[in-house]
Amino acid sequence: MKKLILSTSLFAFVLFSASAQSDSKQIQLGAKGGVNFSTLSGDDFEDVASRTGFNAGLVLEIPISERLSFQPEVFYSAQGFDIEEIDQDNPFDTDENVEYQLDYIQVPLLLKAYLVKGLSVEAGPQFGFKIHEEIDFEPNSDGGDIEIDDEDSTVKDFDTSVALGASYKFDGGFFVSARYTYGLTTIFEDDSLFDGVDAKNRVWQFGIGFMF
Repeated sequence: MKKLILSTSLFAFVLFSASAQSDSKQIQLGAKGGVNFSTLSGDDFEDVASRTGFNAGLVLEIPISERLSFQPEVFYSAQGFDIEEIDQDNPFDTDENVEYQLDYIQVPLLLKAYLVKGLSVEAGPQFGFKIHEEIDFEPNSDGGDIEIDDEDSTVKDFDTSVALGASYKFDGGFFVSARYTYGLTTIFEDDSLFDGVDAKNRVWQFGIGFMF
């Protein structure tokens, strides 16, 4: 058994050393878009469902070596969560989930490592800037939106997280990706009604893109 594990590890190392490489030595600019499945998690948030949103933005890949690249990005990200249980005595009740919408401009700074040609993994910090916040009591129609301005908001304007993901780039520049973003800080202001509440952003992202 030990020999099998050693042989497998040695084979993987040799394969990585021989095959793993970036597909270009030039700086590449790309565009991407996809779907988000976002929610909050923490000791004080266990009964919320994920909100389905979208993301779209720009990608820059800067080669460091044959196997490593630095990949900064900037993109719009529709995040937040759904409240599944609705109080029937609530005058806003529409027999639909209530959607709490938190939209950000996200700036991840990722280190990208190629495992084999085209296939890579990526990780790094991500910094989010909140640009919009509202509660939607009718997410499947045009009505029911209540926008929350900065004076009434209890959600921080800035968010920090860690992004982990993988992508595959085809010949010609087309790529597909999957990523999980793990929030590091609570989203609520310290001096607000929710001071001390443990609630952090969690987002799954799946998308496609193209490097020019």
